[in-house]
Amino acid sequence: MSERAVTLLVVEDDPGLQSQLRWSFEGLEVAVAADRESALAQLQRAPAAVVTLDLGLPPDPGGVSEGFATLQAILAAQPDTKVIVVTGHNDRSNAVRAIGLGAYDFFEKPVDPKLLSLAVERAARLFALEEENRRLSQRHADSPLEGLIASSPEMLKVCRTIEKLAPTDVSTLVIGESGTGKEVLVRALHRLSERRGRRLVAINCAAIPETLLESELFGFEKGAFTGAVKMTPGKIEVASGGILFLDEVGDLSPALQAKLLRFLQEKVIERIGGRQEIAVDVRVVCATHRDLAEMISRGEFREDLYYRLNEATIRVPALRDRQGDAIVLARAFLQRYAAELKRPVRGFSEPAIAVVEQYRWPGNVRELENRVKRAVIMADGALVTPEDLELGDVKTSAEAFDLREVREAAETRAILRALSYADQNVSRAAELLGVTRPTLYSLFRKYDIPM
Repeated sequence: MSERAVTLLVVEDDPGLQSQLRWSFEGLEVAVAADRESALAQLQRAPAAVVTLDLGLPPDPGGVSEGFATLQAILAAQPDTKVIVVTGHNDRSNAVRAIGLGAYDFFEKPVDPKLLSLAVERAARLFALEEENRRLSQRHADSPLEGLIASSPEMLKVCRTIEKLAPTDVSTLVIGESGTGKEVLVRALHRLSERRGRRLVAINCAAIPETLLESELFGFEKGAFTGAVKMTPGKIEVASGGILFLDEVGDLSPALQAKLLRFLQEKVIERIGGRQEIAVDVRVVCATHRDLAEMISRGEFREDLYYRLNEATIRVPALRDRQGDAIVLARAFLQRYAAELKRPVRGFSEPAIAVVEQYRWPGNVRELENRVKRAVIMADGALVTPEDLELGDVKTSAEAFDLREVREAAETRAILRALSYADQNVSRAAELLGVTRPTLYSLFRKYDIPM
């Protein structure tokens, strides 16, 4: 097997077969269980990389119901464990059913110990590789900013921007479509800022009626209006010393825009019904999915307020514009919800991966998270399928991983683009591409591009 001992759990009620299998795997750290209860207890004490499971277990040794129940219980408790099912001779239907429920492999009785040993070795190696991959993926996912999962160049650029802006005290505007994770980025900025020891106070300007939003922001004195039975500080005052996050700032009414502008200019507020000016030390971070420049041109948003809020800008790309992030996020969500919901789902089928990568995700990360959570609940087997994601008819095409194919495709696209830009002038196209005219003609022949 390997120089390092690998834990193997043999679930078998026949004492003779137990001894035979123990002997077959003498070089391993082997545990034995005779029924479901003892198998689960053993896994709780020492998680196993590989389990061999006889489907005929008591109290149903002549059937398979207890074996299937044990399989599902093992995968629910340890979704990454590789379960090798042992079935009766010519019992292919149950073997296929076991694979559908998440078993790694199956063997028919009578078992050939040498072949089974090879299968266990292969399963143990796969388990170790997956463990290492999860560890590296988690480290990579956590590396840009705490709480943020990202691997694309587009989002890594956003992370670098946040790292530069966080220690400053400038007003910051976060722009991006709904569901792109703007609040997650603001929380990361707060953790890296000099104000991390004080509160981050968030308020959604679009979620609160205009008549209540002013009192939420600025607070009120006792008796300022009906129902104001005591003095209540507003969000701005509560955030003093920390960061005030105004989400969907583009939804503020003109009157509140004017009042917010005065606060930003003077750094003082007055509670509703009050006369005393209250000095407030707060950093303001705003977010919106709306085009504020377009709103300014229509007279819907104050230009002077825009420049006060926009001392620095963070532009968050849509999920469809982040290379590779969709599948990284999908896998992270799947692991989270499979654990939370105690579902034996271990990953995505290859067709499901293709759908995740090529779907446009109009609702961005929020939509992706909701779809994956539902898929984890609805999945019948160990792998999420395209049907579980319920994204409709998504056209998918296989994308090459071979570097030569990728390079050739990229060169072909660049040549055709240069020719188009140069109006089919070969000399000008060669100039744009940084190659000689003879080299370009050679590339025409290589890639079968009409001259």
